[in-house]
Amino acid sequence: MSRVGAIWAEAHGGVIGADGGMPWHVPEDLAHFRDVTMGAPVIMGRRTWESFPDRFRPLPGRRNIVVTRSPEWAAEGADRAGSLAEALALVDGAADAWIIGGGQLYAEAMDVIDVLEVTELDLDVDGDTRAPSRDGWPVTAVGDWQISRTGIRYRFVTHER
Repeated sequence: MSRVGAIWAEAHGGVIGADGGMPWHVPEDLAHFRDVTMGAPVIMGRRTWESFPDRFRPLPGRRNIVVTRSPEWAAEGADRAGSLAEALALVDGAADAWIIGGGQLYAEAMDVIDVLEVTELDLDVDGDTRAPSRDGWPVTAVGDWQISRTGIRYRFVTHER
């Protein structure tokens, strides 16, 4: 595998989730997520898988790999991995693979990630899940601030080692 990336949207204070979901709706971020990850394997935790509406499981156009410690877990359209290492072994040979959540998996994967695609949201929200620190990650691209059709200000930021 040549590159492992992580992709998330982050509000002020590093908030990436609340109660198993995202406490905002930014359609432009969802489109960016689709464009960036399309055609590549995506690796996620079980709770992230379960947070998707049924009609989006599995995420189309991507191999869906779900990391769970539960050996009996299975879902149509998903490959189960018992660990991050096992998930990465399943995508060996792919040009890119994307870690797509949740917070625990992001934190565990930071040592193997080559690129971060972060949608920064100019938004204060309460949340129970936070992104890992991006300290020490050089910014290699930063988009202009834009306004979502839902009224939330956002921009796309890329970090690469």
